[in-house]
Parts: sequence; structure tokens; C-alpha cells
Amino acid sequence: MLSYPKPDEMPDDQRIVITGLGLTSPNGNSLTEFRESLLAGRSGVEDYEIRYFGKTVAGVCDFDAKRHQNRREIRRGTRAGSVGCYCAHEAVLNSGLDWENVDKTRVGIYVGVTEHGNVETESEIHEIRQYDYDVKVWSHHHNPRTVANNPAGEIALNMGITGPHYTIGAACAAGNAGLIQGLQMLRLHECDVALAGGVSESIHTFGIFAGFNSQNALATHDDPTKASRPFDKNRNGIVVAEGGCLYTLERLSDAKARNANIYGEIVGYAINTDATDFVLPNPERQSQCMNMALNRAHLNFDDIDIVSTHATGTGMGDALECDAVRRVFGKSDKTNINNAKSFIGHTMGAAGALELAGNLASFDDGMVHATINVDDLDPECDLPGLVLNQPREVGKIDYILNNSFGMLGINSATIIKRM
Repeated sequence: MLSYPKPDEMPDDQRIVITGLGLTSPNGNSLTEFRESLLAGRSGVEDYEIRYFGKTVAGVCDFDAKRHQNRREIRRGTRAGSVGCYCAHEAVLNSGLDWENVDKTRVGIYVGVTEHGNVETESEIHEIRQYDYDVKVWSHHHNPRTVANNPAGEIALNMGITGPHYTIGAACAAGNAGLIQGLQMLRLHECDVALAGGVSESIHTFGIFAGFNSQNALATHDDPTKASRPFDKNRNGIVVAEGGCLYTLERLSDAKARNANIYGEIVGYAINTDATDFVLPNPERQSQCMNMALNRAHLNFDDIDIVSTHATGTGMGDALECDAVRRVFGKSDKTNINNAKSFIGHTMGAAGALELAGNLASFDDGMVHATINVDDLDPECDLPGLVLNQPREVGKIDYILNNSFGMLGINSATIIKRM
């Protein structure tokens, strides 16, 4: 493997820290609310119905879009854009930055997405169907709504940011990919503040439900709060969810200069590719990704206190990821392993960033949130250190490794250190 400098020996202008975050999830619209739900075992999954597909379950957010957008912005924009604007504003507020005096040409926006534009395209086709498919009624807002850079672009317009902005299409590894891009741009001094993470609007497109259903990969349960059940022997698929989480990232030198509150330092990361299948993960490549992140951070496997798993609740996906985690952490007697999708479903492009947020508070409270809904643990998913159904108090936590994997074999891992 390549040799990287030790993170704590790098100059402060190359060390990247988290100084703020904003989020919306199906069970909370702030880190405090989200964390309380995770520790209390409170699910955010509910019954849901969408046109053409019908009744199902989903993770639905209820944030106040008008808190940071006016009616005109909401009407001409997108749901992903609203999620992004809400999270970006909250991340800036949470960071304590003197936003009015921040040079907006030096702010970068890096937003991970799984997909974008399906919601708007489906809606427009549904609309023109009422008019015998007359394209004259097609919205003139359609193109700016569906271009790939839209979520990040809506944030830039809303907040007056004139630095670089773009979205990162990395399937369900996109939340981590957004963080990694923000870190790299800060190290290159292409920006001084990065708003980075991921967003998802997936529940508003019937196609994603129909697609997972056709793969026999869509979760069902009489009780919607129990539908998302990674690692359980009776799991039967994915619960689609919306959400978002964006972080304020800064160089350590800048954070120190303004005496900022620091959530943690990003000390390790990696992205690689399976190159073996459209949907089935490759545990060898996933374990390689985790080891690459550990190598970059100059850490051993037993230095990691929490591994946040990607596990989505599918039969093969969970078992293969557990194989990968076992290869890396199977001999560790201190690593705790958990999963946030059991609470909120799969927030797609937001998953990596949002699930990391759920664990960040562990640095302060010493608790590891559980994986809920595991009534009958699948032997193939029986990992040392699994935290099931009840949170675990472990005391001091120094390192979190956050896994996020996606279709077409993209894998990502980030490692955050207590500061």
C-alpha cells in the first residue's frame, strides 16, 4: 500500500476538521433530535403511498423548508434542493462562522447524490398525460431542475455562494464521497470553507420503489417501524428514505484561529470499485476499501471504536458486507458495530453523511447506538461487537469508521478522530 503522512504530523493547513453540521432525517431535524431518536430506539419509518406504485413504507422528513427558502424558491426548485438548502444553512449556523463576513468566493459546495431528476421528470410526464401529452404544458423550469449540479446549485443561489459547486454522483456511497471531495479541495486551497455531504429525495419517485420491488429487494412488514431490519434473519429488503446531511469543513489552522467547536478530524478515507456486478457487493473489495482508509490514517483495525455499517436490509447485501467487516475487524475485542438504516431506512445519497452524524455524538456521550429490529440474528451477520436493540455505553471513543457502498460496485470509507 501507499505510504501517507501521519495525520497528526501534517501541518494544520492540511488537517481537515468538522466544525458544523446540518441535517434532516425521518426521525429528527437536528443532530440533537436525531441522536435522541437513535438512543431511544425511535424509528422514523412510516406507511407511505406514492402514485402508480401504491402503498408501501418509507422514511419521510418533515423539516420546515420555509425556514431558509421563500415560496418562489420552493415552487421553482426541487425537493433535493430544499433538503440541501436546509442542511447547508443549519451547518453554517451550527459552525458559528461569521457568515456575513465570510468571502463567498472561497466557499465550496460538494453534495453527494445517488440520482437526481427522476422526481421532476416523472411529475412532468404525469402532468402532460392530463393534456394528451401536449409538450406545450411542459415546465420551463424542467432543465435547471434536472441538471446534475442542481442540488448544489440551488444551495449556491440561495446562500449567495460564488465559489465552486457541484454534485458528486456516487450511488449510495455519495455522502462519504462528498465529504472526501470537500477535504481534498480544502487541502488544495481551492476553498477555505467546504459545505460537504449528501442529500436524497428518493421517496418522491415511484420508479425507485418499482425498481427495488422488481428486484425483490423492497422491504415489507405489517409494522412500518419494523420494516427496516438489517442483520435480522427475516429481513426482506430496503426501506427507501429521504434525508440529508451537510458538514461545514475547515482547515484546522482556520478552525483554531477562530476558536471553533470541532466535532472531529477526518484522518482516513478511501474509495475503490468492485468491478464485478451491477448490484451484488464484493467483500474482498469492500474490506480492501476499509484497509486503505486505515492505512491512510496510520491505524490498526483494533484502534477503531465504532464501525458504522452500510447494511441495507437485503439478504445477500448484508451477508456479504458482514463478510467484509469480519475480514477486517473480526479479531478486534473493542470495535463496536452498528447500523442507522434500521431506524430511518436507506437515505441513498445522504446515507454516508447522515449515518456518520448519528455516531459523531459518541465522542461526547460515550454511547454507541444500536441496530434495532434484530429479533433473530442471521448467523451470517453475527459479527463480534454488534450492538443490537439497546445502546451500549463504552466510555471514551476515539475513532469512528463509516462505511458507505453503492451500486455498480462503488465503495467508500471515512475515519473520524476525536479532537
